[in-house]
Amino acid sequence: MLKVSDLPPLTRRSQTSAWRKLGLRAGLALALLATAFALLWFDRAGLKDNLDGAISFADTLYFTMITVTTVGYGDIVPVTERARLIDAFLLTPIRLFIWLIFLGTAFELLFKRVWERWRMTQIQRELGGHVVIAGFGKNGSSTAEHLLAEGLDPAALVVIDCSAEACEKATALGAAVIQGDASRDELLEAVRIESASRLIVSAGRDDTGILIVLSARKLSPRLDIAIAIRNHDNEDIAENAGASRVVNPVTVTAQLLSAS
Repeated sequence: MLKVSDLPPLTRRSQTSAWRKLGLRAGLALALLATAFALLWFDRAGLKDNLDGAISFADTLYFTMITVTTVGYGDIVPVTERARLIDAFLLTPIRLFIWLIFLGTAFELLFKRVWERWRMTQIQRELGGHVVIAGFGKNGSSTAEHLLAEGLDPAALVVIDCSAEACEKATALGAAVIQGDASRDELLEAVRIESASRLIVSAGRDDTGILIVLSARKLSPRLDIAIAIRNHDNEDIAENAGASRVVNPVTVTAQLLSAS
């Protein structure tokens, strides 16, 4: 019997917006600051103000902010053993957590986006004569593995799929990956469909696949496009949409079985 730890993780795409995440992190940072202030206010007798000798509410608030964000200026210092232990074992972890929140937020909202844009620009510059696979399900992934086994350079393979799991699988093969709807012009332009050598459409649905063919043919009139069609009645529609080759897995399987 399988244990829970042996099963793959059950995940769901986060529905939280970037601004909501930012608000949650800001709230957490404020909560940590409030906790630090409460600790210092509770033990304010262990602090010493070198200017006037008295610790007021404003002095405690000031010392909280200075202690959490910097190493302090020396105007207010802990003088008792308990105050120093509170600073060492309680305030220091709060200080580290707040800095991690700030750094993580800055990385996600600024550096990560800049890096992703720069990286995408570099990948786009290298694309030319590449193979684009729209749809990385069972047929799409098998096609990619077959192409790589025949000697296709993974750097010359680009995958478009709406599924994050499929994108991760394609990334593991070394392909360039973009997550989204392959029928959208901006995604096809992002993978430089006009300079691709081939487009392989395996969307899983005939209507979606035909729409992808129409979008790609509009952007690249001479592109070699192959599409997998499930319904025999849609083969002519796919050809009229601009597909160079139409493959029906059911028909191919029947031919192989009859030939065997």
